[in-house]
Amino acid sequence: MTLRIKHALRVSAAVAVAALLTACGTPQKPLYQWAGYQNSVYQYFKTNGTAPGDQITQLEAQLIKNKAANEATPPGLHGHLALLYAKVGNDDAARAHLEAERALFPESAAYVDFLLKKPSEKTAAAAAVPAKAASGV
Repeated sequence: MTLRIKHALRVSAAVAVAALLTACGTPQKPLYQWAGYQNSVYQYFKTNGTAPGDQITQLEAQLIKNKAANEATPPGLHGHLALLYAKVGNDDAARAHLEAERALFPESAAYVDFLLKKPSEKTAAAAAVPAKAASGV
Protein backbone atom coordinates (compact mmCIF):
# COMPACT_ATOMS: atom_id res chain seq x y z
CA MET A 1 0.00 0.00 0.00
CA THR A 2 1.09 3.46 -0.63
CA LEU A 3 1.72 5.98 2.07
CA ARG A 4 -1.29 8.02 1.00
CA ILE A 5 -3.71 5.11 1.36
CA LYS A 6 -2.31 4.19 4.80
CA HIS A 7 -2.75 7.79 5.96
CA ALA A 8 -6.33 7.90 4.60
CA LEU A 9 -7.16 4.64 6.41
CA ARG A 10 -5.75 5.94 9.69
CA VAL A 11 -7.73 9.18 9.41
CA SER A 12 -10.89 7.24 8.53
CA ALA A 13 -10.39 4.93 11.51
CA ALA A 14 -9.86 7.89 13.84
CA VAL A 15 -13.04 9.56 12.56
CA ALA A 16 -14.99 6.31 12.99
CA VAL A 17 -13.77 5.90 16.58
CA ALA A 18 -14.62 9.53 17.37
CA ALA A 19 -18.11 9.07 15.89
CA LEU A 20 -18.68 5.93 17.97
CA LEU A 21 -17.54 7.63 21.16
CA THR A 22 -19.77 10.61 20.47
CA ALA A 23 -22.78 8.38 19.79
CA CYS A 24 -22.28 6.60 23.10
CA GLY A 25 -22.17 9.82 25.12
CA THR A 26 -24.69 10.61 27.80
CA PRO A 27 -27.94 12.08 26.49
CA GLN A 28 -28.65 15.73 27.14
CA LYS A 29 -31.19 16.63 29.80
CA PRO A 30 -34.33 18.19 28.36
CA LEU A 31 -34.64 21.93 28.76
CA TYR A 32 -37.95 21.59 30.63
CA GLN A 33 -39.37 18.78 32.75
CA TRP A 34 -42.70 18.02 31.08
CA ALA A 35 -43.52 14.82 33.05
CA GLY A 36 -47.32 14.72 33.46
CA TYR A 37 -48.07 18.23 32.21
CA GLN A 38 -48.82 17.32 28.59
CA ASN A 39 -51.03 14.42 29.66
CA SER A 40 -52.85 16.68 32.11
CA VAL A 41 -53.64 19.25 29.41
CA TYR A 42 -54.81 16.46 27.10
CA GLN A 43 -57.09 15.05 29.81
CA TYR A 44 -58.45 18.53 30.52
CA PHE A 45 -59.60 18.97 26.94
CA LYS A 46 -60.68 15.34 26.57
CA THR A 47 -63.02 15.65 29.56
CA ASN A 48 -64.24 19.17 28.66
CA GLY A 49 -62.58 20.61 31.76
CA THR A 50 -64.32 18.46 34.36
CA ALA A 51 -62.53 17.59 37.62
CA PRO A 52 -60.20 20.60 37.76
CA GLY A 53 -59.36 19.76 41.38
CA ASP A 54 -57.64 16.52 40.37
CA GLN A 55 -55.58 18.34 37.77
CA ILE A 56 -54.65 21.07 40.22
CA THR A 57 -53.35 18.41 42.60
CA GLN A 58 -51.34 16.70 39.84
CA LEU A 59 -49.82 19.92 38.50
CA GLU A 60 -48.99 21.31 41.95
CA ALA A 61 -47.24 17.99 42.73
CA GLN A 62 -45.34 18.35 39.45
CA LEU A 63 -44.22 21.86 40.42
CA ILE A 64 -42.96 20.59 43.78
CA LYS A 65 -41.14 17.70 42.08
CA ASN A 66 -39.53 20.05 39.53
CA LYS A 67 -38.39 22.43 42.26
CA ALA A 68 -36.96 19.59 44.38
CA ALA A 69 -35.03 18.18 41.40
CA ASN A 70 -33.95 21.68 40.31
CA GLU A 71 -35.64 21.15 36.93
CA ALA A 72 -37.19 23.90 34.83
CA THR A 73 -40.96 24.25 34.75
CA PRO A 74 -42.31 24.02 31.19
CA PRO A 75 -43.96 27.02 29.55
CA GLY A 76 -47.69 27.13 30.12
CA LEU A 77 -47.83 25.05 33.29
CA HIS A 78 -48.43 28.06 35.53
CA GLY A 79 -50.87 29.45 32.96
CA HIS A 80 -52.83 26.19 32.92
CA LEU A 81 -52.87 26.12 36.72
CA ALA A 82 -54.21 29.68 36.66
CA LEU A 83 -57.01 28.54 34.35
CA LEU A 84 -57.88 25.67 36.69
CA TYR A 85 -57.80 27.86 39.80
CA ALA A 86 -60.01 30.45 38.10
CA LYS A 87 -62.42 27.68 37.18
CA VAL A 88 -62.78 26.62 40.84
CA GLY A 89 -63.06 30.25 41.99
CA ASN A 90 -59.65 30.70 43.61
CA ASP A 91 -58.79 34.03 41.97
CA ASP A 92 -55.80 34.75 44.23
CA ALA A 93 -54.06 31.50 43.24
CA ALA A 94 -54.97 32.11 39.59
CA ARG A 95 -53.39 35.57 39.73
CA ALA A 96 -50.27 34.22 41.47
CA HIS A 97 -49.77 31.56 38.80
CA LEU A 98 -50.30 34.04 35.97
CA GLU A 99 -47.69 36.31 37.52
CA ALA A 100 -45.33 33.33 37.87
CA GLU A 101 -45.87 32.49 34.19
CA ARG A 102 -45.06 36.08 33.23
CA ALA A 103 -41.91 36.09 35.40
CA LEU A 104 -40.61 32.79 34.01
CA PHE A 105 -41.53 33.48 30.39
CA PRO A 106 -41.40 37.22 29.61
CA GLU A 107 -42.67 36.60 26.08
CA SER A 108 -46.06 35.80 27.63
CA ALA A 109 -46.26 39.18 29.42
CA ALA A 110 -48.64 40.86 26.95
CA TYR A 111 -51.13 38.00 27.09
CA VAL A 112 -50.84 37.59 30.86
CA ASP A 113 -51.37 41.33 31.34
CA PHE A 114 -54.47 41.07 29.14
CA LEU A 115 -55.80 38.20 31.26
CA LEU A 116 -55.05 39.99 34.52
CA LYS A 117 -56.82 43.12 33.30
CA LYS A 118 -60.00 41.32 32.25
CA PRO A 119 -61.37 40.39 35.71
CA SER A 120 -60.91 43.92 37.04
CA GLU A 121 -62.86 45.32 34.07
CA LYS A 122 -65.66 42.82 34.72
CA THR A 123 -65.68 43.74 38.41
CA ALA A 124 -65.87 47.45 37.61
CA ALA A 125 -68.69 46.88 35.12
CA ALA A 126 -70.60 44.70 37.59
CA ALA A 127 -70.24 47.34 40.30
CA ALA A 128 -71.51 50.04 37.93
CA VAL A 129 -74.73 48.17 37.06
CA PRO A 130 -76.20 48.16 40.61
CA ALA A 131 -75.21 51.80 41.03
CA LYS A 132 -77.14 52.73 37.87
CA ALA A 133 -80.13 50.68 38.99
CA ALA A 134 -80.15 52.36 42.40
CA SER A 135 -79.97 55.82 40.86
CA GLY A 136 -82.91 55.06 38.56
CA VAL A 137 -81.00 55.86 35.37
